[in-house]
Amino acid sequence: MATLQDYRDERLRKLDELKALGVNPFPADSHRTHHTGQIATQFDQLENQVVTVAGRITSIRKFGKLAFIVVKDFSGQVQLFLRAGEVSELDGSNGIIGMKELPLLDTGDFIEATGPVIKTQTGEISVGASTLRLLTKSLRPMPTELTNKEERLRRRYVDMNVNQDVRDRFVRRSKFWQSTRDYLNQNDFLEINIPVLEHTTGGADANPFVTHMDALDQDFYLRISHELPLKRLIGAGFEKVYDLGPRFRNENYSDEHLPEHVAMEWYWAYANWQDGMKFMEGMYKYVLEQTFGTLQFKLNNFDVDMSGEWAVWDYATVIKERYDIDVYESSLDDVKQALADNKLEVEQTENRARGIDKLWKNIRKDVAGPVWLINTPKFISPLAKSNPDNDQTVQRFQPVIAGSELGNGFSELNDPIDQLNRFVEQQKMREAGDDEAMMLDIDFIEMLEYGMPPACGWGYSERVFWIFEGVTAREGVPFPQLRTDYDATTREIYPEVHLD
Repeated sequence: MATLQDYRDERLRKLDELKALGVNPFPADSHRTHHTGQIATQFDQLENQVVTVAGRITSIRKFGKLAFIVVKDFSGQVQLFLRAGEVSELDGSNGIIGMKELPLLDTGDFIEATGPVIKTQTGEISVGASTLRLLTKSLRPMPTELTNKEERLRRRYVDMNVNQDVRDRFVRRSKFWQSTRDYLNQNDFLEINIPVLEHTTGGADANPFVTHMDALDQDFYLRISHELPLKRLIGAGFEKVYDLGPRFRNENYSDEHLPEHVAMEWYWAYANWQDGMKFMEGMYKYVLEQTFGTLQFKLNNFDVDMSGEWAVWDYATVIKERYDIDVYESSLDDVKQALADNKLEVEQTENRARGIDKLWKNIRKDVAGPVWLINTPKFISPLAKSNPDNDQTVQRFQPVIAGSELGNGFSELNDPIDQLNRFVEQQKMREAGDDEAMMLDIDFIEMLEYGMPPACGWGYSERVFWIFEGVTAREGVPFPQLRTDYDATTREIYPEVHLD
């Protein structure tokens, strides 16, 4: 049975033969006039018109003086019909190959064909190729199927060639973020890119990645959130700002979390959490409709209809009804007992905030939604503004959909004294061993002392896309991080390269 090395050696032989014929197997130019998908959809307009198409060969069949080649580009595929005597002969200096050189082509090669749009005797819409150019000679055969998960994630470029649904997923992912931008831009928000490297990182409970900047001889953190720099912009006089890009949390992989992922946050001066809830209901509908073409979804065991009114749940009421726990008066022992009674993990370093959050998440996993969770306790949300009618809660709103929290919004805290006190509490938690508690950012406090207007803020990550797409986190990004590994074939093919 032929091995990958055997196939590669044969293609290398063909590569050398093409070069000997004067053909450049990797020219820089292409002269495509039409996408392959246009040939079928616009046949009535294009029939008998001379076109130039280009793409990857997916099949080659030769029968005496006739040959049929199927080429595929991003838009679709089309058949090339070649007849001996009607196809230009070899012209190596221009990269043109003739019928005699067809055996030097393989599936996976990229070619360009020029000729009229026709129908064959069997009714197949085709391009009657009169000129054939080689654009790229492939050295490895493209598999016809790929199902091994490890292989798919390591060579995603192969996965997307073989599995059309995977490639289509990332078209939708692109639409998700484009429609996010469109909605914000249409509502007068400005996209302002902020640093990824920060002296002090904050805006979320997460363990950061640390790197070193040689120019300043100082350690920096990869941002875990967009929040604090964007709020500095609100303090600088901007009224509607957002940023969209990667953030980094040095945590384990799960079906819903990746250490690196794309997220978006916006901040809106002179708006409060209720303004934000109304705005985001509209945004979810717009983005999902633009991305998926529907607002009705079957997500695992959940039937989710995003077109109607959202329910609103009070945090403390939900916990009380489910566990008979008073969120504000219960002791740590009460919380630990409730965790144990519900077969939830109880850690040695457990504190009330983390424990109560675990209890809520145990409820959340069974919620279809869409639901707005409001009135979150202040000790769980250190960056949000207190409710005027209940100082123990904050003006926070979180969407719960298909068992997950798919976003986070606040009336932003702008009292510098209050913010400093909360930072100090978080710092004490860090010193007690909670690596995910927030760092004390004194520059942010100074900004607040100069004054920041009341504002609403919101953030969501591409986890929203993963949930509605119905895939895990690793399946939901084009190139997930994996532990470096080289198989035996790779080591054999490149013996001169040190891969350890």
